[in-house]
Amino acid sequence: MTKNPVVAIVGSGPIGAAYARILLETNPDVRVTMFEAGPQLTDIPGESVRNIADPAEKELARERSQGPQAGDFRESLGIPKAAVVEGIFTARQGTHLLDFGGEGSAHTETFPAAAASTNVGGMGAHWTCATPAPEFSERVDFIENAEWDDLLANAERLLHVQSAAFADSGVGAAIRSLLSEEFSAELPEGFGPSTLPVAGDAQPDGTVRWAGADVVFGPLVEAGNPLAERFELRDLTLVRRVERDGPGADARVTGLTVEDLRTGETSFLAADAVVVAADAFRSPQLLWASGIRPAALGRYLTEHPVVISTVALDPEGMARFATDADLEEELARRALNPADPVGAVNRIPFSEPDHPFSLQVMYAENPPFPLDPAHPHAGNRWGYVNMGYGMRKHPRVEDGITFHDDELDYRGFPNMTVDYALTDVEKTEIAAGEAHLRRAGEALGTFIAEPRLLPNGSSLHYQGTMRAGANDDGTTVADPYSRVWGIDNLYVGGNGLIPTATTMNPTLMSVAIAVRGARKLAEELA
Repeated sequence: MTKNPVVAIVGSGPIGAAYARILLETNPDVRVTMFEAGPQLTDIPGESVRNIADPAEKELARERSQGPQAGDFRESLGIPKAAVVEGIFTARQGTHLLDFGGEGSAHTETFPAAAASTNVGGMGAHWTCATPAPEFSERVDFIENAEWDDLLANAERLLHVQSAAFADSGVGAAIRSLLSEEFSAELPEGFGPSTLPVAGDAQPDGTVRWAGADVVFGPLVEAGNPLAERFELRDLTLVRRVERDGPGADARVTGLTVEDLRTGETSFLAADAVVVAADAFRSPQLLWASGIRPAALGRYLTEHPVVISTVALDPEGMARFATDADLEEELARRALNPADPVGAVNRIPFSEPDHPFSLQVMYAENPPFPLDPAHPHAGNRWGYVNMGYGMRKHPRVEDGITFHDDELDYRGFPNMTVDYALTDVEKTEIAAGEAHLRRAGEALGTFIAEPRLLPNGSSLHYQGTMRAGANDDGTTVADPYSRVWGIDNLYVGGNGLIPTATTMNPTLMSVAIAVRGARKLAEELA
Protein backbone atom coordinates (compact mmCIF):
# COMPACT_ATOMS: atom_id res chain seq x y z
CA MET A 1 0.00 0.00 0.00
CA THR A 2 1.28 3.46 -0.98
CA LYS A 3 0.55 6.17 1.59
CA ASN A 4 -1.03 9.32 0.08
CA PRO A 5 0.08 8.42 -3.45
CA VAL A 6 0.71 11.09 -6.08
CA VAL A 7 -0.02 10.35 -9.73
CA ALA A 8 1.25 12.64 -12.49
CA ILE A 9 -0.64 12.61 -15.79
CA VAL A 10 0.75 14.02 -19.04
CA GLY A 11 -2.07 15.21 -21.29
CA SER A 12 -5.54 16.56 -20.53
CA GLY A 13 -7.66 14.88 -23.20
CA PRO A 14 -10.39 12.30 -22.58
CA ILE A 15 -7.80 9.58 -21.81
CA GLY A 16 -5.92 11.54 -19.16
CA ALA A 17 -9.26 12.70 -17.76
CA ALA A 18 -10.49 9.10 -17.50
CA TYR A 19 -7.37 8.09 -15.55
CA ALA A 20 -7.72 11.04 -13.21
CA ARG A 21 -11.38 10.48 -12.48
CA ILE A 22 -11.17 6.73 -11.89
CA LEU A 23 -8.12 7.08 -9.64
CA LEU A 24 -9.68 9.83 -7.55
CA GLU A 25 -13.05 8.11 -7.28
CA THR A 26 -11.43 4.79 -6.36
CA ASN A 27 -8.77 5.87 -3.85
CA PRO A 28 -9.67 8.51 -1.21
CA ASP A 29 -6.00 9.24 -0.53
CA VAL A 30 -4.58 9.66 -4.04
CA ARG A 31 -3.72 13.07 -5.46
CA VAL A 32 -3.48 13.74 -9.19
CA THR A 33 -1.50 16.48 -10.92
CA MET A 34 -2.13 16.82 -14.66
CA PHE A 35 0.07 18.70 -17.11
CA GLU A 36 -0.98 20.23 -20.41
CA ALA A 37 1.36 22.08 -22.79
CA GLY A 38 -1.43 24.18 -24.28
CA PRO A 39 -3.81 26.80 -22.87
CA GLN A 40 -7.22 26.37 -21.29
CA LEU A 41 -9.71 27.50 -23.94
CA THR A 42 -13.00 27.57 -22.01
CA ASP A 43 -14.20 28.42 -18.52
CA ILE A 44 -14.92 24.74 -17.90
CA PRO A 45 -11.61 22.90 -18.48
CA GLY A 46 -11.73 20.70 -21.57
CA GLU A 47 -15.15 21.77 -22.84
CA SER A 48 -15.83 21.27 -26.55
CA VAL A 49 -15.35 24.49 -28.49
CA ARG A 50 -18.40 23.44 -30.50
CA ASN A 51 -20.44 24.67 -27.53
CA ILE A 52 -19.14 28.24 -27.85
CA ALA A 53 -22.03 30.23 -29.31
CA ASP A 54 -20.14 33.35 -30.38
CA PRO A 55 -18.38 32.71 -33.73
CA ALA A 56 -15.49 35.07 -32.93
CA GLU A 57 -14.86 33.43 -29.54
CA LYS A 58 -15.01 30.00 -31.15
CA GLU A 59 -12.49 31.06 -33.80
CA LEU A 60 -10.18 32.43 -31.10
CA ALA A 61 -10.37 29.20 -29.11
CA ARG A 62 -9.47 27.17 -32.18
CA GLU A 63 -6.66 29.55 -33.06
CA ARG A 64 -5.14 29.15 -29.60
CA SER A 65 -5.05 25.35 -30.07
CA GLN A 66 -2.82 25.54 -33.09
CA GLY A 67 0.58 25.24 -31.44
CA PRO A 68 3.40 26.65 -33.56
CA GLN A 69 0.79 28.04 -35.95
CA ALA A 70 -1.09 30.03 -33.33
CA GLY A 71 -0.51 33.40 -35.03
CA ASP A 72 -0.85 36.35 -32.68
CA PHE A 73 -1.51 33.92 -29.83
CA ARG A 74 1.67 31.89 -30.17
CA GLU A 75 3.19 33.66 -27.14
CA SER A 76 0.47 32.14 -24.92
CA LEU A 77 1.81 28.76 -26.07
CA GLY A 78 5.36 29.61 -25.06
CA ILE A 79 6.53 30.40 -28.60
CA PRO A 80 8.26 33.80 -28.90
CA LYS A 81 6.83 36.22 -31.42
CA ALA A 82 10.29 36.61 -32.87
CA ALA A 83 10.19 32.99 -34.02
CA VAL A 84 8.80 33.80 -37.44
CA VAL A 85 7.67 30.72 -39.34
CA GLU A 86 7.23 30.97 -43.09
CA GLY A 87 4.76 28.97 -45.12
CA ILE A 88 2.75 27.61 -42.21
CA PHE A 89 -0.83 26.42 -42.56
CA THR A 90 -3.35 24.56 -40.47
CA ALA A 91 -4.92 21.19 -41.23
CA ARG A 92 -8.33 21.54 -39.59
CA GLN A 93 -9.51 24.34 -37.35
CA GLY A 94 -8.14 23.77 -33.87
CA THR A 95 -5.25 21.61 -35.07
CA HIS A 96 -1.73 22.22 -36.31
CA LEU A 97 0.23 20.22 -38.83
CA LEU A 98 3.27 18.42 -37.45
CA ASP A 99 5.13 19.41 -40.61
CA PHE A 100 4.17 23.09 -40.66
CA GLY A 101 6.87 24.24 -43.04
CA GLY A 102 9.00 26.15 -40.55
CA GLU A 103 12.15 25.59 -38.54
CA GLY A 104 11.75 22.72 -36.11
CA SER A 105 8.76 21.15 -37.83
CA ALA A 106 8.51 17.38 -38.20
CA HIS A 107 9.17 15.55 -41.47
CA THR A 108 5.96 13.94 -42.71
CA GLU A 109 6.32 13.77 -46.49
CA THR A 110 4.58 10.38 -46.63
CA PHE A 111 1.98 11.36 -44.00
CA PRO A 112 1.41 15.00 -44.93
CA ALA A 113 -1.87 15.69 -43.11
CA ALA A 114 -0.57 14.58 -39.68
CA ALA A 115 -1.89 17.08 -37.15
CA ALA A 116 -2.37 17.64 -33.43
CA SER A 117 -4.10 19.99 -31.00
CA THR A 118 -2.31 21.75 -28.15
CA ASN A 119 -4.85 22.80 -25.53
CA VAL A 120 -6.65 21.65 -22.41
CA GLY A 121 -8.91 18.82 -23.53
CA GLY A 122 -6.67 17.91 -26.45
CA MET A 123 -8.41 16.85 -29.63
CA GLY A 124 -11.44 16.22 -27.42
CA ALA A 125 -12.11 19.96 -27.57
CA HIS A 126 -12.48 19.77 -31.36
CA TRP A 127 -13.65 16.25 -32.28
CA THR A 128 -16.90 15.37 -34.03
CA CYS A 129 -18.03 13.41 -30.92
CA ALA A 130 -18.59 10.21 -32.92
CA THR A 131 -18.40 7.23 -30.57
CA PRO A 132 -18.83 3.94 -32.44
CA ALA A 133 -17.71 0.82 -30.58
CA PRO A 134 -15.09 -1.63 -31.89
CA GLU A 135 -16.45 -4.88 -33.26
CA PHE A 136 -15.14 -8.18 -34.62
CA SER A 137 -11.37 -8.01 -35.30
CA GLU A 138 -11.19 -4.36 -34.22
CA ARG A 139 -11.24 -5.54 -30.60
CA VAL A 140 -7.96 -6.74 -29.07
CA ASP A 141 -8.02 -10.44 -28.30
CA PHE A 142 -6.29 -10.25 -24.90
CA ILE A 143 -9.52 -8.81 -23.47
CA GLU A 144 -12.51 -11.16 -23.33
CA ASN A 145 -15.73 -9.95 -24.92
CA ALA A 146 -17.60 -9.82 -21.61
CA GLU A 147 -14.94 -7.51 -20.18
CA TRP A 148 -14.95 -5.48 -23.39
CA ASP A 149 -18.66 -4.90 -22.98
CA ASP A 150 -18.15 -3.71 -19.40
CA LEU A 151 -15.25 -1.43 -20.34
CA LEU A 152 -17.16 0.07 -23.25
CA ALA A 153 -20.21 0.67 -21.05
CA ASN A 154 -18.03 2.57 -18.59
CA ALA A 155 -16.42 4.54 -21.40
CA GLU A 156 -19.88 5.46 -22.69
CA ARG A 157 -20.84 6.65 -19.21
CA LEU A 158 -17.73 8.80 -18.92
CA LEU A 159 -18.23 10.33 -22.37
CA HIS A 160 -22.02 10.79 -22.10
CA VAL A 161 -22.63 8.65 -25.19
CA GLN A 162 -26.14 8.54 -26.60
CA SER A 163 -27.78 7.33 -29.81
CA ALA A 164 -30.90 9.51 -29.70
CA ALA A 165 -29.44 12.74 -31.11
CA PHE A 166 -30.52 11.95 -34.68
CA ALA A 167 -33.13 9.26 -34.05
CA ASP A 168 -36.21 11.48 -34.42
CA SER A 169 -35.19 13.02 -37.75
CA GLY A 170 -37.58 12.09 -40.55
CA VAL A 171 -34.97 13.08 -43.12
CA GLY A 172 -32.40 10.87 -41.40
CA ALA A 173 -34.86 7.97 -41.31
CA ALA A 174 -35.49 8.35 -45.06
CA ILE A 175 -31.75 8.25 -45.76
CA ARG A 176 -31.48 5.06 -43.67
CA SER A 177 -34.36 3.50 -45.58
CA LEU A 178 -32.69 4.15 -48.93
CA LEU A 179 -29.39 2.74 -47.66
CA SER A 180 -31.18 -0.28 -46.21
CA GLU A 181 -32.74 -1.08 -49.56
CA GLU A 182 -29.25 -1.14 -51.07
CA PHE A 183 -27.22 -2.90 -48.37
CA SER A 184 -29.21 -4.60 -45.60
CA ALA A 185 -29.55 -8.00 -47.30
CA GLU A 186 -25.77 -8.44 -47.30
CA LEU A 187 -25.01 -7.22 -43.75
CA PRO A 188 -25.15 -9.13 -40.44
CA GLU A 189 -28.15 -8.53 -38.21
CA GLY A 190 -27.63 -5.40 -36.14
CA PHE A 191 -24.98 -3.99 -38.49
CA GLY A 192 -27.13 -2.29 -41.09
CA PRO A 193 -27.74 1.45 -41.50
CA SER A 194 -28.32 3.17 -38.16
CA THR A 195 -27.93 6.52 -36.40
CA LEU A 196 -24.43 7.47 -35.31
CA PRO A 197 -23.81 7.29 -31.55
CA VAL A 198 -22.31 10.54 -30.27
CA ALA A 199 -20.95 12.01 -27.05
CA GLY A 200 -23.15 14.80 -25.80
CA ASP A 201 -26.26 15.77 -23.89
CA ALA A 202 -29.51 16.72 -25.59
CA GLN A 203 -30.90 20.08 -24.47
CA PRO A 204 -34.59 20.99 -24.03
CA ASP A 205 -34.50 23.27 -27.09
CA GLY A 206 -33.35 20.45 -29.39
CA THR A 207 -29.68 21.39 -29.50
CA VAL A 208 -26.87 19.23 -28.13
CA ARG A 209 -24.19 20.19 -25.62
CA TRP A 210 -21.28 18.34 -27.16
CA ALA A 211 -18.97 16.41 -24.86
CA GLY A 212 -15.29 17.13 -24.43
CA ALA A 213 -12.86 16.09 -21.74
CA ASP A 214 -14.97 18.22 -19.38
CA VAL A 215 -17.67 15.55 -19.06
CA VAL A 216 -15.00 12.94 -18.31
CA PHE A 217 -13.48 15.19 -15.65
CA GLY A 218 -16.97 15.63 -14.21
CA PRO A 219 -16.69 16.31 -10.46
CA LEU A 220 -12.94 16.92 -10.73
CA VAL A 221 -13.57 20.38 -12.19
CA GLU A 222 -16.61 21.30 -10.07
CA ALA A 223 -15.89 24.03 -7.53
CA GLY A 224 -16.33 22.77 -4.00
CA ASN A 225 -16.42 19.09 -4.93
CA PRO A 226 -14.23 17.02 -2.57
CA LEU A 227 -12.64 15.23 -5.52
CA ALA A 228 -11.59 18.57 -7.02
CA GLU A 229 -9.56 19.31 -3.91
CA ARG A 230 -7.23 16.40 -4.76
CA PHE A 231 -6.90 17.31 -8.45
CA GLU A 232 -4.67 19.94 -10.03
CA LEU A 233 -4.56 20.81 -13.73
CA ARG A 234 -1.59 22.90 -14.86
CA ASP A 235 -1.99 24.31 -18.36
CA LEU A 236 0.84 25.87 -20.39
CA THR A 237 3.21 23.45 -18.66
CA LEU A 238 5.42 21.30 -20.86
CA VAL A 239 6.66 17.96 -19.56
CA ARG A 240 10.32 17.69 -20.53
CA ARG A 241 11.24 14.26 -19.15
CA VAL A 242 9.90 11.25 -17.33
CA GLU A 243 12.51 10.65 -14.64
CA ARG A 244 13.60 7.25 -13.27
CA ASP A 245 15.74 6.09 -10.38
CA GLY A 246 18.23 4.36 -12.63
CA PRO A 247 18.90 2.98 -16.12
CA GLY A 248 18.37 -0.68 -15.27
CA ALA A 249 15.52 -2.97 -16.27
CA ASP A 250 14.06 -2.75 -12.77
CA ALA A 251 14.18 1.06 -12.60
CA ARG A 252 11.05 2.86 -11.47
CA VAL A 253 9.62 6.21 -12.45
CA THR A 254 10.22 8.89 -9.82
CA GLY A 255 8.37 11.84 -11.37
CA LEU A 256 8.48 14.47 -14.09
CA THR A 257 10.66 17.39 -15.06
CA VAL A 258 8.36 20.15 -16.29
CA GLU A 259 8.73 23.64 -17.78
CA ASP A 260 6.32 26.44 -17.00
CA LEU A 261 5.81 28.04 -20.43
CA ARG A 262 4.69 31.30 -18.84
CA THR A 263 7.93 31.85 -16.95
CA GLY A 264 10.40 29.44 -18.56
CA GLU A 265 11.18 27.95 -15.13
CA THR A 266 11.90 24.23 -14.84
CA SER A 267 10.97 22.10 -11.85
CA PHE A 268 10.59 18.48 -10.74
CA LEU A 269 7.38 16.87 -9.49
CA ALA A 270 7.85 13.64 -7.53
CA ALA A 271 5.22 11.00 -8.29
CA ASP A 272 4.47 7.44 -7.27
CA ALA A 273 3.17 6.70 -10.78
CA VAL A 274 3.09 8.47 -14.14
CA VAL A 275 0.53 8.23 -16.94
CA VAL A 276 1.64 9.53 -20.36
CA ALA A 277 -1.47 10.28 -22.41
CA ALA A 278 -0.54 13.09 -24.81
CA ASP A 279 -1.17 11.74 -28.33
CA ALA A 280 0.10 9.06 -30.70
CA PHE A 281 3.09 11.21 -31.76
CA ARG A 282 4.07 13.29 -28.75
CA SER A 283 3.68 10.53 -26.15
CA PRO A 284 6.26 8.25 -27.79
CA GLN A 285 8.42 11.33 -28.43
CA LEU A 286 8.44 12.11 -24.69
CA LEU A 287 9.32 8.52 -23.82
CA TRP A 288 12.15 8.57 -26.35
CA ALA A 289 13.45 11.89 -24.99
CA SER A 290 13.37 10.33 -21.51
CA GLY A 291 15.55 7.40 -22.58
CA ILE A 292 12.62 4.95 -22.50
CA ARG A 293 12.92 3.27 -25.87
CA PRO A 294 11.18 -0.09 -26.41
CA ALA A 295 11.82 -1.53 -29.87
CA ALA A 296 8.20 -0.94 -30.95
CA LEU A 297 8.07 2.68 -29.75
CA GLY A 298 6.67 4.84 -32.54
CA ARG A 299 6.29 1.90 -34.92
CA TYR A 300 3.16 0.18 -36.33
CA LEU A 301 1.50 3.51 -37.11
CA THR A 302 -2.02 3.13 -38.47
CA GLU A 303 -4.99 5.37 -39.21
CA HIS A 304 -8.12 5.12 -41.37
CA PRO A 305 -7.69 5.82 -45.07
CA VAL A 306 -10.79 7.85 -45.93
CA VAL A 307 -12.68 8.20 -49.22
CA ILE A 308 -15.15 11.10 -49.23
CA SER A 309 -17.81 12.51 -51.55
CA THR A 310 -20.87 14.77 -51.63
CA VAL A 311 -24.27 13.75 -53.02
CA ALA A 312 -27.37 15.78 -53.87
CA LEU A 313 -30.31 13.85 -52.42
CA ASP A 314 -32.83 12.60 -54.94
CA PRO A 315 -36.20 14.33 -54.27
CA GLU A 316 -38.25 11.41 -55.58
CA GLY A 317 -36.33 8.85 -53.55
CA MET A 318 -36.52 10.91 -50.37
CA ALA A 319 -40.24 11.59 -50.86
CA ARG A 320 -40.89 7.85 -50.77
CA PHE A 321 -39.92 7.82 -47.06
CA ALA A 322 -40.20 11.42 -45.80
CA THR A 323 -42.71 14.25 -46.06
CA ASP A 324 -42.33 17.97 -46.66
CA ALA A 325 -43.10 18.41 -42.96
CA ASP A 326 -40.16 16.15 -42.09
CA LEU A 327 -37.89 18.31 -44.21
CA GLU A 328 -39.12 21.54 -42.64
CA GLU A 329 -38.64 20.06 -39.17
CA GLU A 330 -35.08 19.04 -39.99
CA LEU A 331 -34.23 22.50 -41.33
CA ALA A 332 -35.77 24.12 -38.25
CA ARG A 333 -33.68 21.87 -36.00
CA ARG A 334 -30.50 22.85 -37.81
CA ALA A 335 -31.40 26.54 -37.60
CA LEU A 336 -31.42 26.42 -33.79
CA ASN A 337 -27.62 26.61 -33.81
CA PRO A 338 -26.43 27.83 -37.24
CA ALA A 339 -22.79 27.90 -36.08
CA ASP A 340 -22.87 24.18 -35.27
CA PRO A 341 -26.15 22.69 -36.46
CA VAL A 342 -27.35 19.30 -35.25
CA GLY A 343 -28.13 17.45 -38.47
CA ALA A 344 -29.10 13.90 -39.25
CA VAL A 345 -26.02 11.65 -39.18
CA ASN A 346 -26.25 8.00 -40.17
CA ARG A 347 -23.75 5.21 -40.55
CA ILE A 348 -23.15 1.67 -41.68
CA PRO A 349 -20.74 0.19 -39.11
CA PHE A 350 -17.79 -2.11 -39.66
CA SER A 351 -18.67 -5.80 -39.92
CA GLU A 352 -16.96 -8.91 -41.16
CA PRO A 353 -16.45 -10.52 -43.55
CA ASP A 354 -18.29 -8.51 -46.21
CA HIS A 355 -18.23 -4.91 -44.94
CA PRO A 356 -14.74 -4.19 -43.50
CA PHE A 357 -15.38 -0.44 -43.67
CA SER A 358 -17.27 2.26 -41.77
CA LEU A 359 -19.61 4.64 -43.60
CA GLN A 360 -20.76 7.98 -42.19
CA VAL A 361 -23.49 9.96 -43.94
CA MET A 362 -23.99 13.55 -42.73
CA TYR A 363 -26.98 15.59 -43.86
CA ALA A 364 -26.66 19.29 -44.72
CA GLU A 365 -28.95 21.76 -46.48
CA ASN A 366 -25.95 23.12 -48.42
CA PRO A 367 -22.85 21.47 -49.87
CA PRO A 368 -19.53 22.11 -48.06
CA PHE A 369 -18.18 24.06 -51.04
CA PRO A 370 -19.52 26.78 -53.37
CA LEU A 371 -21.71 25.30 -56.08
CA ASP A 372 -22.17 27.19 -59.34
CA PRO A 373 -25.76 28.51 -59.39
CA ALA A 374 -26.03 27.10 -62.91
CA HIS A 375 -25.25 23.58 -61.68
CA PRO A 376 -28.29 21.33 -62.19
CA HIS A 377 -28.25 20.38 -58.50
CA ALA A 378 -27.63 23.84 -57.05
CA GLY A 379 -30.23 24.78 -54.46
CA ASN A 380 -31.44 21.19 -54.20
CA ARG A 381 -34.54 21.44 -52.00
CA TRP A 382 -33.92 18.15 -50.20
CA GLY A 383 -30.32 19.06 -49.51
CA TYR A 384 -27.13 17.05 -49.61
CA VAL A 385 -25.13 14.44 -47.75
CA ASN A 386 -21.40 14.44 -47.15
CA MET A 387 -20.29 10.82 -47.05
CA GLY A 388 -17.07 9.13 -46.03
CA TYR A 389 -15.90 5.53 -45.98
CA GLY A 390 -13.19 4.70 -43.45
CA MET A 391 -10.98 1.74 -44.32
CA ARG A 392 -8.37 -0.29 -42.46
CA LYS A 393 -4.62 0.25 -42.36
CA HIS A 394 -3.06 -3.05 -41.43
CA PRO A 395 -0.19 -2.66 -38.92
CA ARG A 396 3.39 -3.05 -40.17
CA VAL A 397 6.61 -2.28 -38.39
CA GLU A 398 7.77 -0.28 -41.42
CA ASP A 399 5.14 2.39 -40.76
CA GLY A 400 6.01 4.74 -37.94
CA ILE A 401 8.16 7.44 -36.42
CA THR A 402 11.94 7.77 -36.41
CA PHE A 403 13.30 10.07 -33.70
CA HIS A 404 16.43 12.20 -34.27
CA ASP A 405 18.60 12.91 -31.22
CA ASP A 406 20.84 15.13 -33.35
CA GLU A 407 17.98 17.32 -34.62
CA LEU A 408 15.58 19.13 -32.30
CA ASP A 409 12.03 20.23 -33.04
CA TYR A 410 10.59 23.67 -32.22
CA ARG A 411 10.07 22.61 -28.58
CA GLY A 412 13.56 21.20 -28.13
CA PHE A 413 12.62 17.51 -28.38
CA PRO A 414 14.21 14.95 -30.70
CA ASN A 415 12.58 15.66 -34.03
CA MET A 416 10.39 13.16 -35.88
CA THR A 417 10.27 11.67 -39.35
CA VAL A 418 7.19 9.67 -40.31
CA ASP A 419 7.47 6.81 -42.79
CA TYR A 420 4.16 5.47 -44.05
CA ALA A 421 2.84 3.67 -47.10
CA LEU A 422 -0.37 2.07 -48.31
CA THR A 423 0.33 -1.47 -49.45
CA ASP A 424 -1.56 -3.54 -52.01
CA VAL A 425 -3.67 -4.89 -49.15
CA GLU A 426 -4.92 -1.40 -48.27
CA LYS A 427 -5.28 -0.38 -51.91
CA THR A 428 -7.52 -3.37 -52.57
CA GLU A 429 -9.75 -2.54 -49.58
CA ILE A 430 -9.81 1.14 -50.54
CA ALA A 431 -11.00 0.22 -54.03
CA ALA A 432 -13.73 -1.95 -52.52
CA GLY A 433 -14.70 0.85 -50.14
CA GLU A 434 -14.92 3.33 -53.00
CA ALA A 435 -17.17 0.90 -54.87
CA HIS A 436 -19.44 0.71 -51.83
CA LEU A 437 -19.42 4.49 -51.57
CA ARG A 438 -20.55 4.75 -55.18
CA ARG A 439 -23.38 2.33 -54.48
CA ALA A 440 -24.42 4.39 -51.45
CA GLY A 441 -24.30 7.63 -53.41
CA GLU A 442 -26.32 6.26 -56.30
CA ALA A 443 -28.93 4.91 -53.85
CA LEU A 444 -29.29 8.39 -52.34
CA GLY A 445 -29.01 10.71 -55.32
CA THR A 446 -26.38 12.23 -57.61
CA PHE A 447 -22.69 12.89 -56.95
CA ILE A 448 -21.75 16.55 -57.05
CA ALA A 449 -18.26 15.70 -55.73
CA GLU A 450 -16.80 12.43 -56.93
CA PRO A 451 -15.32 9.98 -54.39
CA ARG A 452 -11.70 10.81 -53.61
CA LEU A 453 -9.08 9.44 -51.25
CA LEU A 454 -7.87 11.99 -48.70
CA PRO A 455 -4.12 12.44 -48.08
CA ASN A 456 -2.45 10.20 -45.51
CA GLY A 457 -3.03 11.53 -42.00
CA SER A 458 -6.36 13.20 -42.78
CA SER A 459 -8.39 11.00 -40.45
CA LEU A 460 -6.66 12.40 -37.29
CA HIS A 461 -7.15 8.89 -35.85
CA TYR A 462 -3.53 7.84 -35.32
CA GLN A 463 -2.96 4.49 -33.66
CA GLY A 464 -0.39 1.81 -32.92
CA THR A 465 2.66 3.86 -31.91
CA MET A 466 2.59 2.58 -28.30
CA ARG A 467 0.67 -0.61 -28.98
CA ALA A 468 -0.43 -2.85 -26.14
CA GLY A 469 -0.06 -6.60 -26.29
CA ALA A 470 -0.08 -9.83 -24.37
CA ASN A 471 3.65 -10.49 -24.77
CA ASP A 472 6.84 -8.49 -24.40
CA ASP A 473 8.11 -9.73 -27.76
CA GLY A 474 9.48 -6.53 -29.28
CA THR A 475 6.27 -5.73 -31.16
CA THR A 476 4.51 -3.98 -28.27
CA VAL A 477 5.26 -1.11 -25.88
CA ALA A 478 2.73 -1.79 -23.13
CA ASP A 479 1.28 -4.82 -21.37
CA PRO A 480 -2.46 -5.67 -21.42
CA TYR A 481 -3.03 -3.14 -18.60
CA SER A 482 -1.25 -0.28 -20.41
CA ARG A 483 1.94 -0.45 -18.32
CA VAL A 484 5.17 0.08 -20.23
CA TRP A 485 6.98 -3.23 -20.23
CA GLY A 486 9.54 -3.40 -17.44
CA ILE A 487 8.40 -0.21 -15.66
CA ASP A 488 5.53 -1.11 -13.36
CA ASN A 489 4.61 2.46 -12.38
CA LEU A 490 4.64 3.97 -15.89
CA TYR A 491 1.37 3.77 -17.81
CA VAL A 492 0.56 5.02 -21.31
CA GLY A 493 -2.82 5.92 -22.76
CA GLY A 494 -4.51 6.97 -25.96
CA ASN A 495 -5.15 5.80 -29.49
CA GLY A 496 -1.48 4.81 -29.79
CA LEU A 497 -2.17 1.70 -27.67
CA ILE A 498 -4.60 0.21 -30.20
CA PRO A 499 -2.79 -2.68 -31.92
CA THR A 500 -5.55 -3.73 -34.32
CA ALA A 501 -6.68 -2.46 -37.71
CA THR A 502 -9.79 -0.34 -37.16
CA THR A 503 -12.10 1.74 -39.32
CA MET A 504 -13.87 3.94 -36.78
CA ASN A 505 -13.33 6.91 -34.52
CA PRO A 506 -11.19 5.27 -31.80
CA THR A 507 -12.03 7.57 -28.86
CA LEU A 508 -14.52 5.24 -27.18
CA MET A 509 -12.16 2.29 -27.59
CA SER A 510 -9.23 4.25 -26.16
CA VAL A 511 -11.25 5.43 -23.16
CA ALA A 512 -12.32 1.81 -22.55
CA ILE A 513 -8.66 0.73 -22.57
CA ALA A 514 -7.89 3.62 -20.21
CA VAL A 515 -10.60 2.43 -17.82
CA ARG A 516 -8.84 -0.94 -17.66
CA GLY A 517 -5.45 0.67 -17.06
CA ALA A 518 -6.77 3.08 -14.44
CA ARG A 519 -8.41 0.25 -12.52
CA LYS A 520 -5.13 -1.66 -12.49
CA LEU A 521 -3.16 1.41 -11.36
CA ALA A 522 -5.71 2.08 -8.60
CA GLU A 523 -5.28 -1.52 -7.47
CA GLU A 524 -1.49 -1.15 -7.43
CA LEU A 525 -1.71 2.04 -5.35
CA ALA A 526 -4.22 0.65 -2.84
